[in-house]
Amino acid sequence: MNETKPVIITRMFDAPVEKVWAAWTEPEQIKKWWGPKGFTAPVAEVDLRVGGTYLFCMRGSVAPGEPAQDLYSTGTYEEIVPLKKLVYMDSFSDAEGNVVPASAYGMADFPDAMKVTIELEEQNDGTTKMTLTHEGAPAGENADNMLVGWNQSLDKLAESVR
Repeated sequence: MNETKPVIITRMFDAPVEKVWAAWTEPEQIKKWWGPKGFTAPVAEVDLRVGGTYLFCMRGSVAPGEPAQDLYSTGTYEEIVPLKKLVYMDSFSDAEGNVVPASAYGMADFPDAMKVTIELEEQNDGTTKMTLTHEGAPAGENADNMLVGWNQSLDKLAESVR
């Protein structure tokens, strides 16, 4: 496996921590923002408990002019501290939630599972500070693309919690 580089993003959301937490944990809220610009999220299933799993789908064109493609991900929740912290393992999957290699979606060099940590801090002014850490991404172009995708998704999350 190649060298990895964590993707770390800190964002401020103009919303109370309860709304930001819901955006990460409630299927109908997740569907409003999951996936980068131009993608929709037709599937969001959540079993929010330690050991519980999720299944998300983002639908969109990977390249301009290409037909829409469904990209599924699944994972297991490892740590849940309501309104403060969410830790889960993240993997590419098929529509049934079975883990598949990234190559199934035309991507290479990704591990079978990566760790995502979401930390939320309520601010005195009613806003929320979020720190996202996605560990295990291959360094280089893959990590760079992941950073762009997360930031576009988080832009949509910001709009969804206003």
